[in-house]
Amino acid sequence: MINSELIKKYNFKFNKNFGQNFIFDNNLLSAIVSDADVEKYKNVLEIGTGAGTLTKQIAKKANKVVSYEIDKNLEPIIRENLSDVNNVTVVFKDILKEDIKTIESYFDGDYIIIANLPYYITTPIIFKFIEEATNLKQLVIMVQKEVAERIVAKEGTKDYGAITAQISAVANCQITRIVNRNMFMPAPNVDSAILKIVFCDKGVQILSKELLSKVIACAFNMRRKTLSNNLKKGFNLSQEAIDEMLNKIQVPLNVRGECLNYKQFIELSNLIYKTK
Repeated sequence: MINSELIKKYNFKFNKNFGQNFIFDNNLLSAIVSDADVEKYKNVLEIGTGAGTLTKQIAKKANKVVSYEIDKNLEPIIRENLSDVNNVTVVFKDILKEDIKTIESYFDGDYIIIANLPYYITTPIIFKFIEEATNLKQLVIMVQKEVAERIVAKEGTKDYGAITAQISAVANCQITRIVNRNMFMPAPNVDSAILKIVFCDKGVQILSKELLSKVIACAFNMRRKTLSNNLKKGFNLSQEAIDEMLNKIQVPLNVRGECLNYKQFIELSNLIYKTK
């Protein structure tokens, strides 16, 4: 029985509050698993089990899959769809409310994330794991195309924002493929993209991740104002101290936050950390 028929069999109603859009095309599902290099990492955390279609494809290549699903109404569909799969654990909880230590306790060591994320939780999910995870190696996530384009944007462009700088400070990002809206059930109003975020050493020590987040948020708080003005207001620094820091990271004194690359943000936050 194909999975779209399972939806009808159990009279499942899509919940708009959960941003549910399922994929049933096996070629696309296999491509997502391929993009994620599942065979290399073996342990996979999936966010959003849905009907279990992607879960099933991941399980073919992985040693262990832990899949979080917020909607308990999907339980009978998932149970039937995964009845012949023995390396998947489905957890019916809101992953945003789950402690990272609890999540990571499912795995013995490193793991990766694969997810088809609704727009409303994309940013919270990414930041939760960037800021708190210790054993996560990469995320391969389906997001709205516009969101993916913002995350891979270059400094100085209109799409470049706080989330871009924050992620690029700790990871390399790329869009691996664009996915037409008609590949989903029900079809959303926009196209999507598969975004690959690989954590790596960027060659610059971060003295405080928490402070770096605050500095980046401060820089983009009022985009039309100069970085100097935003820092003065956000960190109660003197103009003299700010000018000295901007000179040290070799940017103009009237620069705006969107013109700094991740390395300059790290250097700036390290200088603020030392003064505080």
